[in-house]
Amino acid sequence: MEAVRKIGNNIILSVELLFNKGFPNRLNPFYHLGSLTFFFFWVVLVSGIYVFIFFETSVAGAYPSVEYMTHDQWWLAGIMRSLHRYASDAAVISIFLHMFREFFRDHHRGVRWFSWITGVPTLWLVVILGITGYWLVWDQLAQYVALATAEMVDWIPMIPSAMVFNFLDNQITDRFFTLMAFLHLLGLPVALVFLLWTHVSRISQIDFNPPRPLATGAFLTLLVLSLLKPAVSHAPVQAGHSPMVLNLDWFYLNIYPLMDGMGPGWAWGISTGVTALLLMLPWLPSKKEQPAAEVNLEHCNGCGQCAQDCPYGSISMRRRTDGKKSEFEPTVNPTLCTACGICSGSCVSSSPFRMANATLKTGIEMPWFTVDALRQEVKSKLGALSGAGRVMVFGCEHGMDVTTLKDPGVAVVSLPCSGMLPPSMLDYVLKNGAEGVLVTGCRDGDCYHRFGNTWTEQRLSGAREPQLLKRVDRTRVVEFRVSDSSGERKALQQRLEAFRRSLSPSA
Repeated sequence: MEAVRKIGNNIILSVELLFNKGFPNRLNPFYHLGSLTFFFFWVVLVSGIYVFIFFETSVAGAYPSVEYMTHDQWWLAGIMRSLHRYASDAAVISIFLHMFREFFRDHHRGVRWFSWITGVPTLWLVVILGITGYWLVWDQLAQYVALATAEMVDWIPMIPSAMVFNFLDNQITDRFFTLMAFLHLLGLPVALVFLLWTHVSRISQIDFNPPRPLATGAFLTLLVLSLLKPAVSHAPVQAGHSPMVLNLDWFYLNIYPLMDGMGPGWAWGISTGVTALLLMLPWLPSKKEQPAAEVNLEHCNGCGQCAQDCPYGSISMRRRTDGKKSEFEPTVNPTLCTACGICSGSCVSSSPFRMANATLKTGIEMPWFTVDALRQEVKSKLGALSGAGRVMVFGCEHGMDVTTLKDPGVAVVSLPCSGMLPPSMLDYVLKNGAEGVLVTGCRDGDCYHRFGNTWTEQRLSGAREPQLLKRVDRTRVVEFRVSDSSGERKALQQRLEAFRRSLSPSA
């Protein structure tokens, strides 16, 4: 499973790199698949409400009302119907891309298992929502969907009645049709909203909206598609006749050809098996997590910056318990902490200049990789630097492997996230033997821990606390973020060499 995931990760990184050449990094759609899905749902909702105004929820009235919208009011209702269809398909595409990307990027294990598990049932709900939508048109495709669905339901032993005969004998009533309309228009959407809320409930500072240019581009694409290839119905239902030609929507109705070819038992078995596999993925194999962050109250001033910076909402502030002057203190929920170390980088007490002759203690830190341990590693590697153009490189273990940059004039330190790096550490490095510092990590907009590279950039530019002091010469500090892919290793190497030459022309 790990081999599959790593191969997939390389493919994903390569595809994203291609998109980064066509889009600014912040607008790469692969970095906004979750928010794009929410955007498509909004288009589905608004277009669906408009279509419902003209839709008749009866066996005799459904098809004519859809035909009226499609042909007599094509300039608005027809476009709305097409937007409803294509935004629904786009939502399925973005959901599956989002799911594959989270799996290949290893975002589905550890404390992230909850978001993965709660996302799987939404697949079923979205597909059922789409099926009931096709059902409501009540054309020959709907007839095929109705008969096939009835066969699948009848296959379940615990359901005694033969549902399929209702459709063969044309016994569908307006009451049944109203029930389907209720499921599609209210029941299933409400359940979907609840599931989506549960899905994101453990994620902090989530952005539900894609960047405006990306949303505008996605909407215009749907609109152009709606104008060029409007959604149309099949012929009306003919009782007792099976449709000869069907234009299936493969995003929602792919289960039916499988059932036709293999039977309802296999269709149920494959669907259930795939679902079970998806639910087990976070534990195939289970991810070993480092110990959660620990708070050292005697070194904490209660500023709350660690709680603001935590990407997972694992840190909250509560009333101070040790009687000190500050009003609040942080507390860590270990079930949500990924041990990324971003909180250590945000702590003002994580200064390597403190407690120079003793073990450095900070307000919050990783017990398995303390700021004191980081200082000791930095001191040791600074002492080994030699030659001109001496540079210390801080890298993220989820970006490029910085150990490949080793050189007598280059020292490297790998961090669990670039966000763990206290800005004062750069000042410390420049005062203790290095001529320059290069900070690298995940690509812009694609931080493994969501905000590590963003917070680091803002801290170094002075836009976020703790800030890099103004006395630090900015020409001796460089940020260059890449992924661990062959297409970007060379770029980082070239940037490092150019930086060294700028520091010391003789290097």
